[in-house]
Amino acid sequence: MRHVAKLMAASAFAALLASAAQAQTPKDTIVMAKQIDDIITLDPAEAFEFSGVEVVTNLYDKLIGVDLKNNNALVGELAESWTVSPDNLTYTFKLRPGIKFHSGNPLTAADVVYSFQRAVTLNKSPGFILTQFGLNKDTVLDKVKAADANTVVITVSKPFAPSFFLNCLTSGVASIVDSKLVKANEKDGDWGNGWLKLASAGSGAYKVRAYRPNEQYALDANEGWYKGAPKSKRIIVRHVAEPASQRLLLEKGDIDIARNLSKDQLAAVKSNANVEITQGDKGYILYLGLNQKNPNLAKPEVREALKWLVDYDAIEKNIVEGTYKGHESFLPKGFLGAIDDRPYKLDVAKAKELLAKAGLPNGFTVTMDTRSVNPITDIAQAIQSTWAQAGIKLEILPGDGKQTLTKYRARTHDIYIGQWGPDYLDPHTNAETFAINEDNGEEAKSKTLAWRNAWDIPDMTKITQANVLESDATKRAAVYGELQRDHQKVSPFVIMFQQIEVSAQRKGVGNWVIGPSSDTNFYAPITKN
Repeated sequence: MRHVAKLMAASAFAALLASAAQAQTPKDTIVMAKQIDDIITLDPAEAFEFSGVEVVTNLYDKLIGVDLKNNNALVGELAESWTVSPDNLTYTFKLRPGIKFHSGNPLTAADVVYSFQRAVTLNKSPGFILTQFGLNKDTVLDKVKAADANTVVITVSKPFAPSFFLNCLTSGVASIVDSKLVKANEKDGDWGNGWLKLASAGSGAYKVRAYRPNEQYALDANEGWYKGAPKSKRIIVRHVAEPASQRLLLEKGDIDIARNLSKDQLAAVKSNANVEITQGDKGYILYLGLNQKNPNLAKPEVREALKWLVDYDAIEKNIVEGTYKGHESFLPKGFLGAIDDRPYKLDVAKAKELLAKAGLPNGFTVTMDTRSVNPITDIAQAIQSTWAQAGIKLEILPGDGKQTLTKYRARTHDIYIGQWGPDYLDPHTNAETFAINEDNGEEAKSKTLAWRNAWDIPDMTKITQANVLESDATKRAAVYGELQRDHQKVSPFVIMFQQIEVSAQRKGVGNWVIGPSSDTNFYAPITKN
């Protein structure tokens, strides 16, 4: 019977997609084409890649959210109100009454406590966002308590700037799950993690109808959502890797929104009267991570040489124009403390001098794990070409997003080319991952990007950690400026671009707003005439 049920579910989902793939998509359904091969899981305690986080934010509610129309101001979601103690250590949240999960179960303070306990006990990739406040499997039930059914009290370990802590609660890992439903689907003490990789247990705007990894996901509207029923009853997102294929589907009317059009595809559709363009500045940083376990990459002269061997201007002009802009520091433009210094440009002669100083006058051979999507592949090939001018033989290792990310997180790469996006709208989100590595051991609890690249930086770690306690915004911004300039010189990161996210949609599709992070891409407001 289980096998038959699976076949029936697969058949229904195929029929659903077939109806969406006709020339006119259903009026109550939004169909997107997007590169979603990076999704590893739909579990909010584990999802940490761009596409996965975007799905999670549309499935779950959090205590705190952001108002995109009001300069990303913090607003209550499940928390109707909150207070902070004078010593900045205790936060009290009053929950909105009457909220229910998709299952019909009432949402209470006990679900909030369980969700935090679950996230820090699992301690998957995004777990550090919560554990940095002193929450872990041993302390969480002492620090996160239900004072009553509608009141949650959270005590943090240090007097962090309140805006920092509250911003962290806007992250996907702080999503509130249906504790009764998750417990019913636990297996061998996994906190329901195996089940939630493909399902949902939230109270958000949508719920999972079906998900096929590397193919597509379909979401059904939560008509009883506390903010009001979403404008579209169903969202279907299909994995379409090639921008040219996305353009063809869009122009034929087989999809409503194309999410990954390249420079050339965007230029082509701009003349189509049935297509409109939406764009927004994204906090995504495109960079190279150089694993310090590789003895050649561990040499400071080599790290600097590689930064002089990227033709930033040519890549921007010829490959990513209109979709990325030059940016060489870890804080995205628009964040407190961001700088616009661009100290590096293509200079082969200078790079050769540095390589000779490192004892590598004839270069060396190295590999780069590369997600097989555009423009990542094209950028990797452009870098391969300029590095060859200094004798560096770069072997590109293609793979899908899940494969390359898994290898990167295991620190088994030489070089990784990818993006990093903010987990919340506070500068510490990027400072922490690029400039903190508390423990460089294999079993470290906090696995930041600095850790992934085996970069041991105790002094920079202390400076970055101390700055999050600074309540004076001007002083805090100044420290971030100094940190970034030092980071540019010595880090194993070749930071190249900041993304401008652009999508194209059929005329008649409205209210699609691209936020500054993956978890501010909201489906609920999207309309279609």
